[in-house]
Amino acid sequence: MGMNRTGIQMSPLDSRAMQEVEPAIVSSDGVDERALAELRSDYIANADALGSVPLPGTLTGAVTVGVSMLKGDSPQILLDKLGERLAFERTGTRLYDALITKCDIMLTEDMSMTIDDLEQIRADEARHFLMVADAIESLGGDPTSQTPSADLVGVESMGLVQVLNDPRTTIAQSLHAIVTAELSDKAGWETLVALADEHGLAEMVDSFTQALNEEREHLALTQTWYEEAIGLTYGDVEIDDAASLLQAPE
Repeated sequence: MGMNRTGIQMSPLDSRAMQEVEPAIVSSDGVDERALAELRSDYIANADALGSVPLPGTLTGAVTVGVSMLKGDSPQILLDKLGERLAFERTGTRLYDALITKCDIMLTEDMSMTIDDLEQIRADEARHFLMVADAIESLGGDPTSQTPSADLVGVESMGLVQVLNDPRTTIAQSLHAIVTAELSDKAGWETLVALADEHGLAEMVDSFTQALNEEREHLALTQTWYEEAIGLTYGDVEIDDAASLLQAPE
């Protein structure tokens, strides 16, 4: 609790004046937002796409993608989602770098989370990044290019990066952002497993399923640590056993 003066209850006279809106700017149904909606509609109707999946930069890549498309597959969708995962795993690695730095200063013995736990998860994220880069190259793609979905998750994750790197945020607040990232990461790997299976890429299905199980483990751990940090409960999830909590049935 502190001297938070952001709410209107802190100044009854001023809050009353703020709510006395001039009739000229209010329609019979409330504030008229039709003009703003029309402006947005015009931008939407005339906007370019967020980006495109790049053409393969090598002859081998072009042949690989071309053969796949002739077979009726959609390799551009898989490559786009691989680019998305690549971008997010890179960001995930940086999120854990930031959390480790914060915990070096702020972590107490009241939590079951340790720096070693965080470093292991950070290593998993970095390994997943390299795995996805290899997968993109095996399909003839360029892992250094930014696909539309990679662009999208880059924008989505900007807030998470800001939270973790803000020196004012607590460990609990940082873990809230980490749990948000892990939820998204789990969903992303589930999509990749399904896409790889649809394209008959058995080796990718196996490696992506392993990554998915590790992300489920990360999610179970970070949720436990977050609950500890806000005093909701005190968990004893071990890093080697957490995957069983969210393991999907065979």
